Order: sequence, then structure tokens, then C-alpha cells
Amino acid sequence: MPLFAAISAVTPLAIDMYLPAMPKIAESLNTDIGLLQNSLSIYLFAYALGMFIFGPLADSIGRKKMLIIGLSGFSIFSLLVASSTTGDEFLIYRSLQAIFGGASTLVIPGTIRLLFGKDTVKGLSYVSSIMMIAPMLAPTIGGLILEVTEWRMIFYVLAMYSVVILLLCLRYFPDLEQKSISFSSFKQLYLASYNRILSNKRTRRYLMISMLASFTFFTYLTGISFIYITVFGLSESMFGILFGINVLVLIFANLTNAKIAVKFGANRMISSIWFIAFIFSSFLLISAWKELDWIYLVVGLIPLMGCLMATIINTDTEILKEFAQHTGTATAVIGTLRFGSGAIAGPLLAFFYDGSAKPFAVMIFSGIILIGIVHFSRNNTVK
Repeated sequence: MPLFAAISAVTPLAIDMYLPAMPKIAESLNTDIGLLQNSLSIYLFAYALGMFIFGPLADSIGRKKMLIIGLSGFSIFSLLVASSTTGDEFLIYRSLQAIFGGASTLVIPGTIRLLFGKDTVKGLSYVSSIMMIAPMLAPTIGGLILEVTEWRMIFYVLAMYSVVILLLCLRYFPDLEQKSISFSSFKQLYLASYNRILSNKRTRRYLMISMLASFTFFTYLTGISFIYITVFGLSESMFGILFGINVLVLIFANLTNAKIAVKFGANRMISSIWFIAFIFSSFLLISAWKELDWIYLVVGLIPLMGCLMATIINTDTEILKEFAQHTGTATAVIGTLRFGSGAIAGPLLAFFYDGSAKPFAVMIFSGIILIGIVHFSRNNTVK
């Protein structure tokens, strides 16, 4: 489990470690800070693309081989990001780093599915809980690196981290391969694999819920620093404390979900969690609309994000149960929709910006409502 979490942590580390260095990167590369701010959305799009490209290949050539390819590519392009001399080079190498990051992390859910079977939700919850230490620590690590050296060292550290994980995977990652689809025809491989996932009516509903929950969660990640620091005038240290508290709540939500979902089932958990999420998202919306103090938003946001993370875990579990022999492709579809939808959260927040927390709260509340519509719709075939 710790190894799986360490592999899954590659992406949150790559996303969050460099955030404190954005101004210095822009200055060093003599480029506009706006270009660097867009690099997060670009990374998410490229990460989703990597999952889309490599998902069916993971089912064909095997998870361990795909993991080796992904971590190797991630380490190489991390070094190239560190050697960038222009903003364009930085974005190109950063995109390629993300693509191979997607190739390495997509193998984890399928491996957990094989190891845990009917208790997949427990395995996913535990790995997710351990992995969440990464986004909690990553900005701090990045800041400490900047205290003693320049921004390029952040990407050298990412490269070293991925090499260490690669060496551990060569020795300890389980080789649990199943019968796989043929590698002889790329066109047939991709079309057949993705058609198998997308044509399944039962999983389409879960995919929609997962995408909406992810979009809502990324709305929080993208906008929360602006809301706390710019709108409410909180200090960076207070933001760090509140963000850390939210991460701890996410870990608690995952561990609680792992225990309860095994007994009641993932689908029933989604229903119960939605009602809790609706209550807190409504409270969040009212607080923002009436322009109440920041503490009211905290009361609404912290449990709400725990609900969203538990929803994502449960939907992933239901999808993977349907495709035990094609978990690479299933994970690719989940990841493409998840990170693709997450990448548009930033542009939408910028478009609706009015200097208050209202657009932020409206987007989150709308996401919760749409999840409820999809899950409780009259034509729901999920049993």
C-alpha cells in the first residue's frame, strides 16, 4: 500500500511543489506570469491525454511495463523542465512530464482491483488517504527548496523521487497480469477498448458522477487560495493551516468511507453522501451570497470536500468492478474525464470573476446539484 500511494503521489507532487516558485520561474525565464499560471491547466489536460493514450496499452502490455515506461519518461522530462530556458520550453516539457505521469499512475486502481476484489473500495480509500499527505506537504517542500536554492531544484527533486520509486517498483511492484487484448492492431485496440467502457449504460452514469465530482473538487483547489487570501484577506500562513485541515478531513473521510462502504456498498454510499453534500453546499452558497465572514465558508467547505472525495472513490469502485480485465482502459476514461473537467475550472472561475466568493460558491453548488440529478434520475439503472 505505501508503494501504491507513493506512485499515486507523483502527480500531486508535480502539481503542488512548483506553485510557490511561479513568480521566480516567470522572472527567470523572462516570461509573463499569466503564462505560468496557465501551466496548471495545461498540466491537467496533458495528464488526461496521457491516460487516454496509455490506458488501453496498459491492458495490452501489462501494468508493470507501463509503470516502468511512465516513471522513466516522467523522470527524463522532469530533468528537461529543470533545464528550460524559455517559457515555451517550460510548457512543452511540463506537458510531456504530465503525459508520462498519467501513464505511471493509471495502473494503480487496476492493480488494487485485482488485489482486493470485492473490497476494492477499501483499497482505493486507504491508498488515497496515504497519498493525500503529498499535496499537504508539497507546497511546503517547494517553499523550503526555494529558501536554499533556485526553482530548478524542485524539478530535480521530482526527477530523483521518480527514479527512486522506479527502482522500488522494479523490485516490489506485483506482477498480476491478466489475459489481455491483442497488441497487433492499434486502431482495433483503442476503438474496441474505449467502446467497451463507454457503451456500458451502467458505468456511463458513474462516469458522469465522477466527472462532476472531480470538476467540483478542482473548482475548490483552483479557487480556494484566491478566496481566502484575496477576497477575505487572510495571510498565506492561515491559508496553509486551513488547507492542511481540509487535507486531514479528506483523509478522515476516506478512512471512514473505507469501513462503511464495505458493509453498505458503494452505490448506497453515494446516495447518502450526496444529501450531506447538498446541505453543506447550500450553506456555502448562502454564506457567499450574504457575504458572511470567512469562517462560514470554512464550515461549509471542509466537510463538503470530504463528501466529494468519498464520492469519487465510490464511483471509481463501481466502474472498476465492471471491467476487471480492462482496468487500464477504465482508469484512462475516468482520468481523462476527471482531469479534463478539472482543467476548465480555472478558466470558468476567471470568466465569472466579480471580486467576491459568489461565483466560486455557485459553481460548487451547481456541481452538487448536477451530481444529484445524474444519480437520482428516473432512468437510473444502478442497482
